[in-house]
Amino acid sequence: MLTHSDLPKPIADYIDATNNHDGAALAASFIEDAFVNDMQREFFGRPAIKAWADKEIIGAKVTMEIVKASTHHGQVHVAARIDGEYEKTGVPDPLILTFYFTLGEGGIAQLIILHNKPAA
Repeated sequence: MLTHSDLPKPIADYIDATNNHDGAALAASFIEDAFVNDMQREFFGRPAIKAWADKEIIGAKVTMEIVKASTHHGQVHVAARIDGEYEKTGVPDPLILTFYFTLGEGGIAQLIILHNKPAA
């Protein structure tokens, strides 16, 4: 299992920027033509990713606490306990989301965020 200090720099930067509520740093962790899929909503390119992050991550003061991190065929998977100032009605407590990062040259190229169900 990986720890924060074991993560590739762009991913550690993404988590640090989230926890520090720094939208510019969060956007800078992505390559220019990156792709984010957040719970089946797609954001293409750094400007769209920054707008999404400013509203839904930075604006909601979201924080991430790593629960588990691993690599699989070049992808980095980070399960994190999420908290912040967002509407929590009907949201599980704790809320654990899985972040599937794919790196490109110079930063995060793809991020898929899912709320996984426990295996049966």
